[in-house]
Amino acid sequence: MMARWVMLLPPVLFLGLAGLFYFGMERENPGELRSVFVGKLAPALPTTSIAGIPALTDADLRTGKVTVVNFWATWCPPCRAEHPVLKEMAAKGVRVGGVNIRDDDEKAVAYLTEEGNPFIGVASDPTMRGAINWGVTAPPETFIIAGDGTVLFRFVGPLVGTDYETRFVPELEKALAGQE
Repeated sequence: MMARWVMLLPPVLFLGLAGLFYFGMERENPGELRSVFVGKLAPALPTTSIAGIPALTDADLRTGKVTVVNFWATWCPPCRAEHPVLKEMAAKGVRVGGVNIRDDDEKAVAYLTEEGNPFIGVASDPTMRGAINWGVTAPPETFIIAGDGTVLFRFVGPLVGTDYETRFVPELEKALAGQE
């Protein structure tokens, strides 16, 4: 009698796992990493800053204006690839804040001096504790924050290419239209 139950166990486990995979693939966007903070107030930013660069503070996220918060590092090639896009956003009047993670402050200052600084302020997060509190897995990751500090959208990866154009840009435009 026990042998029958043991023989049924593998097919039942297989069917359960297959069902889980099927429903996971049938989601609206199976490649998207959802943030538990979307619709909630943004977590606290790291309180450390980089000498010579204005600090990014929690108050900067609650000014009544949409703010884009970008987690980046100088050692991160995709972060360097998206840097011109961040500068372009800032030139168009979008408030862009930065959180420099697992990086050397001197290298960050040199990079922003050489490449241009699109940020209204930069928080320094050398241990990545603050980034982890935001759910950041690796740079670059970018969040769109409403004027009241509510997280509206999370984008994982560099702000370049079709994924950026089709997912991030419409969300940013929607957020900016909502603040007017």
